[in-house]
Amino acid sequence: MGSSNAPDHVEDQGLDVVTTVADSGPSPETNNVPVRPTVQEHVPMANRLSLESWGTGSMPGVPDVDEESNSYGRYDVEEIQSTKFSTSSIQSSIYHYVEENGRTYHRYKQGREQKEQDRLDLQHALFVMSTRGKIYLAPLKDDIKNILDIATGTGLWAIEMAQLFPNAKVLGTDLSPIQPLYVPENCSFEIDDAEDEWTFSTKFDYIHGRALLSCFKDPSAVIQQAYEALAPGGYLELQDGIFPMEYAGGPRPDCALHKWNELVIAGAEKTGRSWTNVQHYKRWLEEAGFEDVVERRLYYPTSPWPKGKYYKTIAAYFQEDLLIGLDALSLKVMGALGMSPDEIREFLVDVRKDLHDTSIHGYLRIVCVYGRKPGARAA
Repeated sequence: MGSSNAPDHVEDQGLDVVTTVADSGPSPETNNVPVRPTVQEHVPMANRLSLESWGTGSMPGVPDVDEESNSYGRYDVEEIQSTKFSTSSIQSSIYHYVEENGRTYHRYKQGREQKEQDRLDLQHALFVMSTRGKIYLAPLKDDIKNILDIATGTGLWAIEMAQLFPNAKVLGTDLSPIQPLYVPENCSFEIDDAEDEWTFSTKFDYIHGRALLSCFKDPSAVIQQAYEALAPGGYLELQDGIFPMEYAGGPRPDCALHKWNELVIAGAEKTGRSWTNVQHYKRWLEEAGFEDVVERRLYYPTSPWPKGKYYKTIAAYFQEDLLIGLDALSLKVMGALGMSPDEIREFLVDVRKDLHDTSIHGYLRIVCVYGRKPGARAA
């Protein structure tokens, strides 16, 4: 690895001891205007967080209800806010934005507003927190040369991967040019749609995709293209949530959160981009030709209702992620059902209440699946 602080890949055993790393603090400011960190100052997200143990075993189990803290409020929101840091998005007059439902969308297949970019940074922190500092789970070798991150978002994962593997070239692709201007020399970004034909001139040793459940009409076709784009012995890894959410003890009959799950799933089906495809990832990797396919699962509670500091912390991050993104997640897919923006927003008032209600024991299963393309890696 490129640094003594770089985390090794997740092993099947021995994951119970966690080192808590102090927060590096906020970025410097000049006249109250945030100054973007230079590449040298960029601190990986794992070093910004206080990582909590999930207990025994190689991966955390399904969360248990904390009967003694059903009135538990929003957990340590100040800590959540401290983990976020600003990044400068690409600025150019050639990029124009349009208004839709009071939100801005990029003309190139609809990009993201600043609030959504902040949520993606928070989501990166959530994934890092839930895996206790790991940004990949596949058993990668230190000498890999070419890495691809599809739907890279704000590019934080790609930047940190470039730091971990300084001798590799890391490419992040996305529909929107929202990545930082200043990145490690071995990291670059391109506007690209992973559903289009892949025309990369090089073969990759590792391809990564995260939080893609709403991105593709045919995820199996994207997986097949990833297989073709990998060098022999290369890995594809996907990390995503399985909808609908589940509940410890089942949902209440009047649960707005449960109804929201039903509506967004139905609306997503109408748009042609199903939110229920993640359950098939492992099978699709195997059908594409991948070998040694491994699936691991994590659990994100919707509020701090479970036992243990690990799950209460994960819940705080996931709750914040949902609260920030609820409008953006809902307006498009629920609008496909014929609901007006005002009707959707009125309904979301009750959904937000349920996200704060620790007597509703909801959680989202997260699938982390990776597989290896057959063949020996080139020397």
